[in-house]
Amino acid sequence: MTKQAIIFGSIGTIVETSEMQRQAFNRAFAEAELDWEWTRDIYAQMLKQSGGRQRISDYADKVGGEVSAKALHDRKTEIFGEMMIADGLAPRPGVLPLIRFAKDNGIKIGFATSTSRNNIEAVFGALNGALHRSTFDFVGDNENVTATKPDPEIYHRTMIALGVSAARSLAIEDTAVSMQAALAAGIDCVGFPGAYGDESQIEGAIRIVDSVEPSKLPFLCEE
Repeated sequence: MTKQAIIFGSIGTIVETSEMQRQAFNRAFAEAELDWEWTRDIYAQMLKQSGGRQRISDYADKVGGEVSAKALHDRKTEIFGEMMIADGLAPRPGVLPLIRFAKDNGIKIGFATSTSRNNIEAVFGALNGALHRSTFDFVGDNENVTATKPDPEIYHRTMIALGVSAARSLAIEDTAVSMQAALAAGIDCVGFPGAYGDESQIEGAIRIVDSVEPSKLPFLCEE
């Protein structure tokens, strides 16, 4: 069935930021004089749950700390934004060709993230013109939803905004927990795991790819 919308589900489906995110968390912890350090292995486990603030809260419960998860996450977001602007970002493999394909074929483009609006603006700023917010027909953020992934709320809101059905939509997600949200909304989903992604944990994808160039997604225009 020909798709009428491609929905990028997370920042990580557009740019690779996992290591930068991990470093930003650790800098926020150090500033708060916490003896926490999320190693690569620890952070890979953290990514099995959606939402940075919730990860902080759960980790505090685990290690017996008492912190303001909101304040820590707000500071982490600031640091992350500063790092992105300083270092710059580039789109992940195939993202720009897929967007060009969508534009050429009248396919709408959504961004069903529930991260903060500041994070989203920082990402577009760090892309230095390679990709613009205006490229997307709808961009979600945490002000659009009351529940984070794996709850499908952000996908439902995205489809309403785009005026498309689940059957005519294709989602792209980089983690198992985020993919659960797309599947719960009834949307076919492509797995596009990032540097910290665990392909073995991604279940239910119609395909798992290392690039989203159109040639790897031939089902986009199947009748």
